[in-house]
Amino acid sequence: MGEQVWIGVDVGGTKVLAGVVDDEGRVRRTALRRTPGRRVDVRMVEDALTEAVEEAAGDAEVLGVGVAAAGFVDADGERVMFAPHLPWEDSPLREVLADRWGVPVVLENDATAATHAEATYGAARGARDVVVVTLGTGIGGGLLLDGCLHRGRNGMAGEFGHMQVVPGGLACECGGYGCWEQYSSGSALVRFVRERLGIRPTVLEDMCQGNPALLTGPMVTDAAGDGDLLAHEAFQHVGDWLGVGVANLVAAFDPDCVVIGGGVSAAGDRLLDPARTALERTLVGAARREIPPVLPATLGPGAGLVGAADLARQTRR
Repeated sequence: MGEQVWIGVDVGGTKVLAGVVDDEGRVRRTALRRTPGRRVDVRMVEDALTEAVEEAAGDAEVLGVGVAAAGFVDADGERVMFAPHLPWEDSPLREVLADRWGVPVVLENDATAATHAEATYGAARGARDVVVVTLGTGIGGGLLLDGCLHRGRNGMAGEFGHMQVVPGGLACECGGYGCWEQYSSGSALVRFVRERLGIRPTVLEDMCQGNPALLTGPMVTDAAGDGDLLAHEAFQHVGDWLGVGVANLVAAFDPDCVVIGGGVSAAGDRLLDPARTALERTLVGAARREIPPVLPATLGPGAGLVGAADLARQTRR
C-alpha cells in the first residue's frame, strides 16, 4: 500500500497554502499558489486550490482535505457566505470541492481552524476553554469552549476585531466606527508610525525611503528589534489596546488561556508584555481572580492548514 495522507489548505486573500499534515500535527510538505483576487470567476480560485492540493499530495493517496477559508463559513461547514478578498458569495464550496476531488472535504473558517490547531497541538494544548486572537491587517479569532469549537448560530463567532472599543472612534472598513482592530492590528501599528514620521527621529524614515506609503508592519518589527524608540512606542500603543480588548474577552468567557497569533505576534513580548499589563489593569475583578496567561501562538502561519487537516481526519473517524 502506498502513502496515505491528510491535507490541509489555508486560503487567504493573497495565497493558497496546502500541506500534508501527519497525526502529530507536523507539516510534512507544502505547495503554494497565488490567489487570483476577488474580481475573478470562482473557478480560477478552485483551480488554484486544486493545483496546490495535487502538488502537496504528489503520488500519495489523499484520504481527505480540510479547507480553512478567510471568510464567513456557515455553521454547517457547507458554504462560504462572504470572503472580503475572494469571489465566494453564498458559495457551496465544500460540496463543489468534494465532487471535484473525489475525497471527503471539511470546510472551516481559517481562524477557527487555527484555534483547533493551537488547542490540539500548540500553545493551548490540553486547555478546555481558549480564546485565540489573530493579529494581522485586522483582527480575527476563535473560541474553544468546554473542549468544543464554538462557531455560533451563523458560524460567525470570533469576529473580535469588530467589537466597538471607542464609540464614535476611527472609521473601520466594516462600515462601523471605533472597532478594536483600528487600534490594535498591523494596520494600527503602521498608522501610529506614519502619523509621526518627520516629527520624531527614527530609522523607519530611511527604511521606507521617506515615503510613508511604503512603510510596512515587518519594518516596524525590525526597527523595534534594533532599538528604535518610535517603533517601540508603536508596539506599546498597539499592545496596550490589545490588552484592553483581551480584557473584554476574558470578562465574557473566563478562559484557561488567551493565545495571540497572526503576523503581528512575531514581535513576541514586545507586543505581549504591554498587553498583559493592560489586561491586569482593566480586567474586572482582577485582584480576586486568576488572570489567564496571554501566550504566543506556537504553530505560526501554518496553524490554519494544520487545524483544517486534523478536522478532516476527525470527521473521517
